Amino acid sequence: MFLLLTVTLVSTAASAITPISQNYLTENPTPVGSIVSLKDNAVDEVLASSSSTVDSIIGVVIASGTALIELTGQSPTEVQVATSGIAQVLVSDINGEIKQGDHITASPISGVGMKATDNIRIVGVAQGDLGGAGTKTDLYRHSDGTEQEILLGQVPVLINVAYFFKEPDRTLVPSAIQNVANALAGKSVSTLPIVLAAAVFLIMLIVVVSIIYSMIRSSIISVGRNPLSQSAIYRDLIQLSALVLGILAVGFAAIYLILTRL
Repeated sequence: MFLLLTVTLVSTAASAITPISQNYLTENPTPVGSIVSLKDNAVDEVLASSSSTVDSIIGVVIASGTALIELTGQSPTEVQVATSGIAQVLVSDINGEIKQGDHITASPISGVGMKATDNIRIVGVAQGDLGGAGTKTDLYRHSDGTEQEILLGQVPVLINVAYFFKEPDRTLVPSAIQNVANALAGKSVSTLPIVLAAAVFLIMLIVVVSIIYSMIRSSIISVGRNPLSQSAIYRDLIQLSALVLGILAVGFAAIYLILTRL
């Protein structure tokens, strides 16, 4: 595709925040401020981003002639996509109120961003709050049929396409124990079930250690007093070992139920 390099002269203050953009083809009209993603199996065509195309986010649509540097073509179906700088981005509070410093990603609404709250690809970082003049409320219907009143508007975003990693919530539970609990339960486990499971494990450990200690001590004393009582000692050891295994089985079953059911 033939490209022209257009350089727009701007002031020094503006150049620090003015985006650098490149033209991309698009099949459907894409409003200025829309977050866009590369189309599958294409390198020069974009579409409005959504939750299903979040992994291929490339930038934000801006008005032609507003970038410091523009790579332009001759197609009437092209849009200018900013890949750096600060640009106004269409957003909503569908995933929570947007404040300065929040990471912005694609939302279920095509082209409209939302606050990133999980590990996900983002288009950049909000430089202002959503609210005030220019915002409006609308009703969004989720795929399950529930409706949510949302706020729509624009916020300035420092464009920096990257992958956002959510910081783990601070809890009383060490991350290693949290990971083990999550792996056992097959889901994210809250603090209370982990604490209860830890209490059960501690009690089980104390009981088992006490039984094993008593079993070994009594066996040594019995053999010392009467070497001929070995057969009776072996029988008692087998019974106590079965008791220990039973306690362990019940304890681990209780821990599993606590982690998965609570």
